[in-house]
Amino acid sequence: MTEPNANNLLEAAKWYLGRGFRPIPIPAGEKAPRIRGWTKLRLGKADLQQHFNGLGNIGLLMGEPSGWLVDIDLDCPEAIELAPQYLPPTPAKSGRASALNSHWWYICPHIATKKHALPGTRQPIVEIRSTGAQTIVGPSMHPSGERYGPLEGEPAAVKPEVLTAAVRALVDAVIERCGGVAKRPAPPPRAPTSGRSSSCDTVLKRAAAYLDAMPPAISGQSGHNATYAAATAMVHGFDLDSDAAFGLLRDRYNSRCQPPWSEKELQHKVEDAAGKPHNRPLGWLRDAKAADAQDVDLSSFGPLSEPTVGDEQSTRPERPPDPGPFPDDLLCVPGFINKVMAYNLATATRAQPVLALAAGICLQSVLCGRKVRDERGNRTNLYCVGVASSGAGKDHARKVNKNVLFASGLVEHEGNEDLASDAGLVTAVEAEPAILFQIDEFGRFLRTIGDPKKAPHLFNVLTVLMKLYSSADTIFKGKAYADKKRNKVINQPCVSVYGTTVPEHFFASLTADSLSDGFIARLLVFETDSTPPRQRVKATPIPEEIIMAARWWGEFRPSGNLRNQHPEPLVVPVDDEAGLVFDALAELVDRELARDQRGRSLWARAEEKACRLALIYACSANHERPVIDHAAAKWACDVSEYLTRRMLHVAHEWVAEGNFDARQKRVMRIVRRAGGRISRSVLCRKTQWLTLRERQEVIDNLLETGQLEQVVEKTATKPGVIYALV
Repeated sequence: MTEPNANNLLEAAKWYLGRGFRPIPIPAGEKAPRIRGWTKLRLGKADLQQHFNGLGNIGLLMGEPSGWLVDIDLDCPEAIELAPQYLPPTPAKSGRASALNSHWWYICPHIATKKHALPGTRQPIVEIRSTGAQTIVGPSMHPSGERYGPLEGEPAAVKPEVLTAAVRALVDAVIERCGGVAKRPAPPPRAPTSGRSSSCDTVLKRAAAYLDAMPPAISGQSGHNATYAAATAMVHGFDLDSDAAFGLLRDRYNSRCQPPWSEKELQHKVEDAAGKPHNRPLGWLRDAKAADAQDVDLSSFGPLSEPTVGDEQSTRPERPPDPGPFPDDLLCVPGFINKVMAYNLATATRAQPVLALAAGICLQSVLCGRKVRDERGNRTNLYCVGVASSGAGKDHARKVNKNVLFASGLVEHEGNEDLASDAGLVTAVEAEPAILFQIDEFGRFLRTIGDPKKAPHLFNVLTVLMKLYSSADTIFKGKAYADKKRNKVINQPCVSVYGTTVPEHFFASLTADSLSDGFIARLLVFETDSTPPRQRVKATPIPEEIIMAARWWGEFRPSGNLRNQHPEPLVVPVDDEAGLVFDALAELVDRELARDQRGRSLWARAEEKACRLALIYACSANHERPVIDHAAAKWACDVSEYLTRRMLHVAHEWVAEGNFDARQKRVMRIVRRAGGRISRSVLCRKTQWLTLRERQEVIDNLLETGQLEQVVEKTATKPGVIYALV
């Protein structure tokens, strides 16, 4: 493929992709992507037109997605000047007018991303950008107005230990040039045979010996706990980096497990252990005396990270990790829900698969409400929320549900979306115990009903909704009146909710009280951060197979299931493999409850929600003979775990403890929306709701607590101050 026109973004994206590098879109004038979960984005040739169709910048995913393309980013003039003396030669270099050759490109399998900074100042020196990072390339435009040069030439292939040693030597030379003290001598390195010191080799051998003595994971015998303990010992006890820990677990531990974990599952265990706080000091096993394993093949490991002063890798983040966008593999529920989703997406002006899934789940939940249960008594009632930006197509899924119920002659199962009071809610459920409420502007609804000063007549709606949620397998009793005729008693109500909202309204409605009192914990929040392209569609009738399946549920009458009698739902069996999946989730929940006090209410509902989702999956897949099998349980547990982790992350971003904390979190959200870096002038413009003193107090505290760092960048006129996420 020939080099593209210098100013054509789409041609450039095709050119980079043709060379095996994965391009990602970046907004014009910015240096970082805004797409949530961009590290997992893998654009193919057919996707490029959608993402590179106008103004904007282009970045490349580093590391594994791009065939282990690695960028050595030189962040200061001294590093650029000294780089030729220390870095291995490569034909591939790039930069811009004021920072020529500031990016040196290599092919270097399995090297880890790492930042180096001046001691004491945290001013960046050199960064190794590999898997999990991205670099902006030509024909992109720098915020200063300078155009980046394209990545030309073929990057040199270098072993990870060679490149790591070279970068360390360059860092030491820069520190010495800048008046600091180098951590080790800095002569140009000779291609070493190993990137680790003998002390690091010893740590690996000791870690292997310790791992050999740990019990393997046995399915049905707390296998998740055993593997998590092994991963924790590696990444926290011995302070190994994730690659080294994964290698040991894969080569020395996994073969003893019954059954062995997949590499994806094993990697997840390592990441989970590395991202959680622990009650022992980092490296407690490394610093204790222990035996060595002499048969460790050190050639299979990359360089072992050594903790250094000021190294941000040595501390564990308190911020719950973001699990990224809703996984594509969880969008498929066979049978009825898939058919409803297909009709939804084919008739939507803006197709939203995540919202279509959430609405389809709610539709199936009300159709089989009060008619099925699992062996433990779980029912199908769920409270789902679809979160998307204004104009992104939130309304369509609600309309599809409404039309399906109407066309099937089951319109009585849809409740009025305008809930005037808790008494009105109970009356509606009494009239139709299996009922679906579809509520637009759900975020505003929560903020209104959660404040008794704004709408005292609605304040008790939340309480009633929580009671109805938990009463699906028993009797719901309303308020006790002196006039007994007014007292409401409902047998096994099945109330489902599908609400839609914009992110700002919903997340702003979250409070510490709403998280702890249990209502938020009962929600399944399905987010989408994209606004799909508009498609011209014709109004088409609902497929007959959807109507027939809905009518089947409407006519299905298990024993005793009459409106005025106590229902006796069909018991849907759970096979043995599904039971093991639920047991594994229960073990995960127990671990999280033991160490995460902030997320207790969310984790406490995770297994219950998974059981309800699995029941809905089974009814969708085969309405005549539903069975909760391994596929149903795995999908349901994965959905429940993902949504719980996502809500924990969101709560950390939005839920504040007091006014000052609220200001800090709002400022941090502004920085993140700006791509992780923002100039002082832009931040001031975006925080005009703060006084000068309040703004400075917030920024000072964020700098002092290590959430932001201050960087001084040279410009054509005067140095500019940049605030960047740490």
